[in-house]
Amino acid sequence: MFAVTATRIDSDNPLAGLTLGERPEPEVPGGWTTVTVRAASLNHHDLFSLRGIGLRQEQLPMVLGTDAAGLDEDGNEVIVHSVIGSGADETLDPKRSLLSEKHDGTLAERVVVPRRNLVPKPAALSFEEAACLPTAWLTAYRMLFDKAGLEPGSTVLVQGAGGGVATALILLGRAGGYRVWATSRSEEKRARALELGADQVFESGARLPERVDAVMETVGQATWAHSLKALRPGGRVVISGATSGAVPPADLNRVFFLQLSVIGSTMGTRDQLGRLARFLEQTGTRPLIDRSLPLAEAREGFAAMHEGDLFGKVVFTLPG
Repeated sequence: MFAVTATRIDSDNPLAGLTLGERPEPEVPGGWTTVTVRAASLNHHDLFSLRGIGLRQEQLPMVLGTDAAGLDEDGNEVIVHSVIGSGADETLDPKRSLLSEKHDGTLAERVVVPRRNLVPKPAALSFEEAACLPTAWLTAYRMLFDKAGLEPGSTVLVQGAGGGVATALILLGRAGGYRVWATSRSEEKRARALELGADQVFESGARLPERVDAVMETVGQATWAHSLKALRPGGRVVISGATSGAVPPADLNRVFFLQLSVIGSTMGTRDQLGRLARFLEQTGTRPLIDRSLPLAEAREGFAAMHEGDLFGKVVFTLPG
């Protein structure tokens, strides 16, 4: 089968280890099943894997990818939940992993997953839209509706508008009844955030008209100080990653008056993925797709993410 594979670790030039070509058909363990992939989306996790973060040289070759939508063995349209674990909340399983960490991932014609990891795809969502959900959109959903502890009408600041999680936060926040503010260094991305539904946009680090109820933090070092200053007393910073570098030491005088909620990189539960899909079906909200490419042209999508030349998700499609 055709697949996109990590064949070498290179922290300085991650694309050097990216290989496109034929791979053996996956073996199916007991209790697992095969999904024929119709669409898969790209995440920073895939670039991190090529850099050797969460993936070791001795595990290679490894098919990349955490997100996919396609057909199960009975022909049902499904979304793949990429957290491999047990319990009601798989993200709390100390032995959990993600697809493409211990088991081959979704950037292939077929992927093998536990049967419990399949979620029905609403007919209203295309395969391309559904493939955006399991990582970036599920992370945003959990940040806003699980970890932030907000009521409709609250003000949310989204740091670093443009990436998959940030665009999802703007769209979900708008649909959920929040007042959404967003920051970006790019004037073009600030303008596009307004088009998505952000109420106001600001340059990164700018003084805000008032303090906010919650900050959605996915950037890290570059925005951390601003995130703390932007919060009202008792507000909450919800952290799901640090794409600009590790978070520096916090101002303890500020931390005393705020709450931190770290969700890590394990997205959300299978049940939350199902609720997210229904939320989109009911509200008409849809993922923003920056570009859709055939899987055979995956290198172009990886290069765009590596260069930061994106606003929304990169989706790869397969014939069906």
